[in-house]
Parts: sequence; structure tokens; C-alpha cells
Amino acid sequence: MKPTLPPNDAAPMRERVRDKSVTLTEDLRESLEAQIVSGALKPGARLDEAELVERYKVSRTPVREALRALAGTGLVEMKGPNGVCVASLSMPVIIEMFQIMSVLEGLCARYAARRATPQQRKRLLEIQDELKALVNSDNRDLFYQVNQNFHDALYDASNTHHLSAQTRLLRKRVSFYRRYVTYQPGRMLATIGEHQAIIDAIQRNEPEAAFSAAANHVTLLQDDMVDLISAVSAYMPA
Repeated sequence: MKPTLPPNDAAPMRERVRDKSVTLTEDLRESLEAQIVSGALKPGARLDEAELVERYKVSRTPVREALRALAGTGLVEMKGPNGVCVASLSMPVIIEMFQIMSVLEGLCARYAARRATPQQRKRLLEIQDELKALVNSDNRDLFYQVNQNFHDALYDASNTHHLSAQTRLLRKRVSFYRRYVTYQPGRMLATIGEHQAIIDAIQRNEPEAAFSAAANHVTLLQDDMVDLISAVSAYMPA
């Protein structure tokens, strides 16, 4: 049986003061996207239109528009009338996405080594210190979130538009699977060293070294891939 939506309190719609420029569709899309990226909604989870209407107290129109927007980013799959599920990726596709991700992150680091401002370089160091403080803790979820902050800061430091946007988009699509790799034994400690190599190259203004360090950080080692296959096999299409 496919998993369905998590309880209402699992990932509520973001609370904020609504202004005229913020639509119901955007709120709903952002809420569902956050649940998918965080893993609260797992690959294969069915998104029932009627249930979403009831939960968010909206009409069917913003629900349908939000689901279409998510389908456009590849986060959900439309499977006929009222048949919408969180996208499941096959292992060959996951591997290909990680390979592309390594190149995109490498490019972001290369540009960061050339363009990052002093404030952006400082931000990378600050987040690295946060990760170091967490590496020996049992709070893997917080480590993963701060790790995402590091990568967001790296994209910002590239001072690009299309590149950083596409890198973020692909990262969202592989986020569920990437989380499992991050949680493998020893990976948190390895992340610290790999991040430091990226930071050092950026601080030295060495674009090619930064590219290599960032690309290598994302590239899955053979042991990581074996563990990943075991961990996520239940969420892959048959």
C-alpha cells in the first residue's frame, strides 16, 4: 500500500502574514514542496486532491495548480485523473542526477572562488563551524539542515542566476535520497573535511581546485552507493 499524507501537524503550511501578491497556490505549493524535500512525504506517497482541499481549506483550483507546478519541477508525477504521487526515481536516474549534481556544484564553487564577497566567504566559514559543533551529536536531522544551508551559501557565493537556480532545483529532486547517504556511518565527519577543502580553495581564489573539491564532495563513493541502494529500495519504482 502506498503511503499517504502525513498527519496535519507533520508539516503545516508556512505561517506568515499574507499579502495580495502571495496566492493560495503558492502557499500550497511551498508547503507540499517542503514536505517532499524534508522526506515527510516520501516517494510514492499519494497526494489526494480531496484530502488536500479539506486539509488546507481551499478550493480545488489552487490544489490542482499547485500540483501542476510541482509536476513541472519533477517532484510529483501526474498519473491520470486525480492520480498524483510524489515522484519515485529509479537507481540509474538517481546515479545520473548525482553525477550532474557534482558538476553543477563544482561550477558553483568555481564561480565562488572568483566572485564571492568577503561576507559570503565569512558565511561559509560560520556554517562550517556550526557543522563541526554538530558532528559528534546524535542530531542528524539538524546536521542535514545545516549542511543544506552550507550548500545554499555556496550557491549564493557563486553570484550566478541560472546556474544557482538549476542547482537548487536538482538538489530538491534528490534531497530524499541524499539524506540517506548523509546518514551513513562516518559521512558526517567526512562532510566536514570535504567542506573544508571547498572553503580553502575559495579562500585561496583557486577556481579549479574549488571545482574539484565540490564535485568530489557530491560524487558518491562505491560504498555509499551500496548503502544507498539498500536504504531506499522500498521507494523505487518496480
